[in-house]
Amino acid sequence: MIDLIVSIFFMINLLLIATVFSNHVFLSTMRYILFVITLVSDSILLIIANLLLILHSTYFTIEVSLCIVFYLIVSLCAFVTPVTLTAMTLERYVAICLPLRHPELCSLHNTQKCILIILTVSSVPCFIILSTFIAATSSSVYTQHKRCSMEMFVSIPWQNHFKFALFQFYFFIMSITITFSYVKIMIVAKAASGENKKSTWKGLSTVILHAFQLLLCLIQLWCPFIESAIIKIDLLLYINVRYFNYVTFILAPRCLSPLIYGLRDEKFLNALKYLALCGLYKKKTGFT
Repeated sequence: MIDLIVSIFFMINLLLIATVFSNHVFLSTMRYILFVITLVSDSILLIIANLLLILHSTYFTIEVSLCIVFYLIVSLCAFVTPVTLTAMTLERYVAICLPLRHPELCSLHNTQKCILIILTVSSVPCFIILSTFIAATSSSVYTQHKRCSMEMFVSIPWQNHFKFALFQFYFFIMSITITFSYVKIMIVAKAASGENKKSTWKGLSTVILHAFQLLLCLIQLWCPFIESAIIKIDLLLYINVRYFNYVTFILAPRCLSPLIYGLRDEKFLNALKYLALCGLYKKKTGFT
């Protein structure tokens, strides 16, 4: 069942990515560029995480060095999505609260800088955790064959505490950013009128959806610590909780991006229909 869900949303993501690249307007607009980053990140995470789940459930072992590579990719993608969602929320804040500065702050040049910042910020936790693993592990471990899981990277209690503190720091910063943007946009929404009010409230609803998606992504950061506590109590409960966490906090938030932008954004939806229907939608919408 999970394989089917992953396959469906992977294909949807590919269609959405193709839609972004089908029109130069999307490739010159910050929010669409950030959107495609989440799609690429989510697609990679869905495929590799599902592959690791299959290998782990079938007791298949791989070399630890290869598992480290998989871990780095999955961890990077797991952070890229929430960090990018935070950046997208800030973009909505600038568009609604600082409309005159939006073209300047969200220019293509600044978008490139933003992408670099997203990748850097997302990479930091991965390499810090990897460094603690390397520091606490002998070199002979890398050639051993084991079942690949995130637990194998925590061999000493302090590593777990350090990872928890790092994850909570990211959770705190991103939560503050989302709350700040929401409050500021809410103030503008109440003061707006006419067409501007409609646009502002739509932006506010987008921020709310971002907040919900981001919350699911951030709860994922807590899952390893919840699971490590449950496994000491009951093994069967641990297996069920881990399966629930995988579906709810890894798969679900990666399936919300098409809903937030693929279906709610009228311009993007028209382009999506045009591409999906092989140009037959052009006569109706005038999209070119």
